Amino acid sequence: MDNDKVTNVAGWLSPDRVAEYADTAINLAIEYVPSVLLAIIVLIVGLWVIKRVVGVLRRTLEGRQADATLARFLCSLSSVGLKALLLISVASMVGIETTSFVALLGAAGLAIGLALQGSLSNFAGGVLVLLFKPYKVGDFVEAQGVSGTVCDIQIFNTVLKTPDNKVIIVPNGAISNGVITNYSMEDTRRVDLLFGIGYDDDISQARGVITGLIDSDGRILKEPAPLVVVSELADSSVNFTVRVWVASGDYWGVYFDLTERAKVAFDAAGISIPYPQTDVHLHEVRA
Repeated sequence: MDNDKVTNVAGWLSPDRVAEYADTAINLAIEYVPSVLLAIIVLIVGLWVIKRVVGVLRRTLEGRQADATLARFLCSLSSVGLKALLLISVASMVGIETTSFVALLGAAGLAIGLALQGSLSNFAGGVLVLLFKPYKVGDFVEAQGVSGTVCDIQIFNTVLKTPDNKVIIVPNGAISNGVITNYSMEDTRRVDLLFGIGYDDDISQARGVITGLIDSDGRILKEPAPLVVVSELADSSVNFTVRVWVASGDYWGVYFDLTERAKVAFDAAGISIPYPQTDVHLHEVRA
């Protein structure tokens, strides 16, 4: 048995077989080595070009003061996409059939997309938020039935912090497809207040008291001009609608202060602030 193995090895290493192997190796080298070398060169040059392109994209976004999160995301996405195209091109240069490979990638992408459609929706919503900027970090917004200050804008979620220090995480898919109320986008806001006085009180006196409170508050803007008008003759009161404009950051301070100061000023001026009341009359029924 050992003699047969020796004979087979001797046959494989015979001069004719060695020459045949050498010819085959030379033919393969002539056929594939130039393609492999060219593919290696293309890979190296392609990676260098991709690095330069991504660098130019990053500098362009920074020059236009794009959001930092959006800039990193776009650069990363561009880098991955270009490298995938480069690898497919290099594989085709060395003779690898790429048609089935691309079809496999497409099928895998479809399966992943179906499995992660909720996450992809949030991902797309995050891109829209970063691109169109309906709000930014630090804005006070109301969306999806919740409100708070924007702490962070992530690719999949927006993080809000409520005035009582709760953290709310809202999916970007839902927030980008719904109504967003941004209370901080404009520099000024209007404070709307309603004050009621009794029917026996002097309307001119009450208007003068309210106007004096407005004039004495430096946070209230002169333009647009404040509005103090009688808006309703209600069941138990004559109602004044008061509208003043303030800087957005002063909204709640003016709202609370003006409400309190109006009560104090009305009391000092002898102006009543009526409240709903019901008179009950009892009649004695005699048999």
